[in-house]
Parts: sequence; C-alpha cells; structure tokens
Amino acid sequence: MPSYTAPFKDQQFLLHEVLKVTETGIPGYDELDRDFTGAVLEEAGKIASEVLQPLNAVGDRQGCTLENGVVRTPDGFKSAYDQLREGGWMGLDADPEYGGQGMPFLLSSAVGEMFVSANMAFNMYQGLTHGAYSAIHTHGSDEQKAMYLPNMVEGRWSGTMNLTEPHCGTDLGLIRTKAEPQDDGSYLITGSKIWISAGEHDLSENIIHLVLAKAPGGGEGTKGISLFIVPKFIVNDDGSLGDRNAVSCGGLEEKMGIHGNATCVMNYDGAKGFLVGELHKGMRAMFTMMNEARLGVGVQGLAQGSVAYQNALGFAQDRLQGRDVTGVKNPDGPADPIIVHPDVRRGLLDQKSFVEGGRAFMYWGAMLIDQAHRAEDADAEALISLLTPVIKGFLTDKGFETTVLAQQTLGGSGFTREWGIEQFVRDARITMIYEGTNGIQSLDLVGRKLAQNGGKTVMAFFDLVKTFIKENEGDADLKDGFLDPLKSASKDLQAAGMYFMQNGMKNPNNALSGSYDFMLLFGHVCLGLMWARMAKAARAALDAGSSDAAFYESKLATGRYYMARQLPATATHLARIQSGADPVMALDASGF
Repeated sequence: MPSYTAPFKDQQFLLHEVLKVTETGIPGYDELDRDFTGAVLEEAGKIASEVLQPLNAVGDRQGCTLENGVVRTPDGFKSAYDQLREGGWMGLDADPEYGGQGMPFLLSSAVGEMFVSANMAFNMYQGLTHGAYSAIHTHGSDEQKAMYLPNMVEGRWSGTMNLTEPHCGTDLGLIRTKAEPQDDGSYLITGSKIWISAGEHDLSENIIHLVLAKAPGGGEGTKGISLFIVPKFIVNDDGSLGDRNAVSCGGLEEKMGIHGNATCVMNYDGAKGFLVGELHKGMRAMFTMMNEARLGVGVQGLAQGSVAYQNALGFAQDRLQGRDVTGVKNPDGPADPIIVHPDVRRGLLDQKSFVEGGRAFMYWGAMLIDQAHRAEDADAEALISLLTPVIKGFLTDKGFETTVLAQQTLGGSGFTREWGIEQFVRDARITMIYEGTNGIQSLDLVGRKLAQNGGKTVMAFFDLVKTFIKENEGDADLKDGFLDPLKSASKDLQAAGMYFMQNGMKNPNNALSGSYDFMLLFGHVCLGLMWARMAKAARAALDAGSSDAAFYESKLATGRYYMARQLPATATHLARIQSGADPVMALDASGF
C-alpha cells in the first residue's frame, strides 16, 4: 500500500529561505515566522498522513453510491470530514468576520497540497466549498454573506459550482437552464447540470449550489447569464434549515478516477434561487470561483505527482534487481537496488525536479495572490492573472506525466492495484481536463492574457527574469548552471511571443496552433526561474555553514539536472511554434 509523508523541510525552505515571507511587507506575513508555519504545517501533515491518506484507497475502491436520491460517501469520509471541520481547517484563510482564521492564501495552499496528496477525492468536497465561499464573499450582498458564509466557513454547509450542461461544456453561452423571476425577488431555476463535483453527499447539513442560468431579457451568449445561490435546503430568516428545495441528484458519473468524490447530474425543477451580484453579469461572479478552482487544480496536479514520486523513490531504494555496471553496490545481497541504474535515476530526477520546482512555482503564485489582495497591488493582480493558465496547464500536464513516470519506476508492480500508483495516475488525469481543459488554458494565455494591459504584464515578467539574472550574474556558481540556461530559455519565450505578434494578426491560426507549446514553454521558464532562486538560497545556506549541507547539496544537484535536462525543451517548443499553422491545418478534415 502507498504511503505519504508531508514535505515539511522543503516547505519551510521555500517559505523562509526562497520567498523570505516575513520580509515581503505583505500585510499579515510578518506573523509567518518559522515557529508559526512549522506548527501549522506539522499538524496538517499529521492529518494528511494519519487521517486522510489511509482513506484514499478506501474511497477509490468503494466509490460513492446513490440510493433513493441520497448519495453516500465511502467509509470513513464523514468522520474525517468532521475532524477537519472541528479543527478549523476548512476556514484557514477565510475572513474572520465569518468565522475564518484569516491566514494568508499561501499557507492555506501549502496545507492544501498536503491534503490533496493524501486524498485528492476527499479534499474536493472542501475545495469546492472554498470556491463557492469566495464567490459569495466577493459578489454577494451583505445579507447573503451573513446568511451563508459562517456555516460554509465552518464546513457545516458545503458548496458547489454548476456550469456544464449535457449539450455544452466550455461554450457557456449555450446553456439552457432558466431563471424565472418571482414577486418576492427570488427566481425559480429549471434545468440540468452535469459533472457537478460534490453535488450531493452526506458530509454536510446543507449544500449551497452556485448555478449559472439565464433570466429573461439577458440576450444571447454569455452576456445573458446570471449567477444564483440555490441551497439544497431553504434557509429560514433565523438561519435554521427549512424545506427541501426542488434540486436533486439524477445520477452519479462512472469515472476513470477520483471515485471517492460524488460527481453528479443535478436536476433543478423550479428550485428557488437567489441572484448573486448583478443580473446578467453572472460570468464575472463565476470567474472568481473558476480562477480559484484553476489554481486549485494546478495544486492537484503537483500534489499527485509529489505523492507518486515519494512512493516510486521508496520502491527504487528497496527493489533489488541487476548490478551497477560500474561495480557492485550491495555485496551482501543478490542484486543492487534499482536506484543505481542510470535510467531509473533519470526517471526519478525527472519526477523530483518537477515536484520541487512546481511546488516553488505554486507557492510563488499563492504569494502573488496575497500581495494582490492584502496589499491591493494591481501589478501582482495582473501577473497572477497572466500566470493562472500556466499554473493550471503546466502543473497538471507535468503532474500527470510525473505519476506515469512513477508508475514506470515500479515496472509491473506499478500496473497493479496493490501498490497504489495506478490510482495516482487515474486521479491525476482529470486535472488536465476539468476547470477548462489545458487546451483552453493555452488559448486563454495566448488569446487573452498576453495582450492584457497592452502587453505590459508579460513584459514585466521578462523584466523580472532579466533583473534576477543581472543581480546575480557575478556569482560564478549560479551563472553557468542556472543563469545562462535561464537566460536562453527566456529568450525562447520572448521569441515565441514575437512570432505571435508578427504572424498572429494576419493569420490567427499561427498563434492558436502554437498556443499549447507556448503554455509549456512558459511553464518551463517559470520553473527555471524558481530553480535559480532556490539555487541562490541553497548556496547562501551552504556558505553560512548550514548543519544540513546534504539537503542544500541535493537542491543544487536537482536544480542543475532540471536546467540541463528539462529546460532545453523550450527550444523544441519554440521550433514548433515557429512552424506556424500550415503543418496543423494542411490536412483537410475529411482526411483524418
């Protein structure tokens, strides 16, 4: 059976030596000293490994069941949910006005990674609730916030997001769910939604559905969409639960993975709903939830890669097979551990270098969100908006790839259920699909985000990279192994952007055909920047005579591997981009 150990040392390294959180000036970060973050992360790590991880295989094998309209979650899920709720973990970064602890999003993200590594399907219940909380907190009325948020923050009530319908996915302008206005200011919601994660379950007392629907007078397309709160049970004026609303689960999806999470068909048969924000402006409100969800899905990709790598490493250290070609390493045994073999080490280093670089990227993104919201920094808001499709797309693409590499490390054992790696592969696969497929993320990046603020934001990113290189180019240890490869990769990214500018206007397909490669190219540059920053911090620790030299030497060796073996992929992505649309569009549709 697989196991999970929280990456406590790596987390503390990122928070305090790479990001130097207490020195950022972001409001609230001055409280994030080592003792405080250590206490939170260690306790969360215990919950992840001792409470959530043992239920991961249980949830996968049992799945959820639907009987007489009631969805039952797997054995142990309710007890674990109650334990997290009672410990205040569901409101870690929520507004104290509504019962939250008000901690930074960065710390919440670090905790979230551990919970997702331990049990991705379970964590989705509270993850969807957090997204619904954020949408209501940002766009709801004071009365709606007071009515719904305290119980959602506590976890007594949960939340969902309802977008997709049977006939349409990404093109939300085609939705048919209707909202009929009533004399009391409410609406009657009628329609069907599919693929609704945590749509119905037995973990919480009430479920607050956020539903996209079209009210009269909104016109065609997404401009006519409004967002509504549709509770499973109507909430009375005094906060007590009233009648069951006309919303029901019509079925559970049979899925490749995340079996422990109830993915529902939700039917609204004249259910009472309440408008969130402005009429016909629902997409703006929903995007608050969707953007948070996309960052959360990026964390899922990273987290599944992380736990898969841990288990692959343990196997490679223990499994005896063959002898090291340079000489016997285990003379007392019948064979050497497979970790001595170069190709096994290649696979493990591919995993390790992504996981540790991806974790740094994710933490940096979370810090930008805190900087944008807590410090009201418009530049940080613009930068995280640019990076969101990269975080979602790159971390999930490479996270899934990492689970497959981990499975390969185990050989035939990785293909069996006994070892648990195949579950990580299946669970990670959805991250590339939901909350906007990675193809959609790449189109968003190239078609919208590059041009935001007249291109100033992407230029600010390039300046950020250039500044880091210039400030550290006097360090010979950094220059050859880290700064020079980063400079080369950044130039590839700039060249790709220039190609789009020169060729995308006259033929948009030239940009769209290269968008996926651009997303991956951008992701590699971001991880290259993260590894350069981590290398600088590791060198500083070694120069200061750290007593844990092995940890920092490992960082430098892993970083050099990424820069030498992974970062050169930017040249390949650039070549594909510069080939333009012709190779992609030349074949007539009838020729496929």
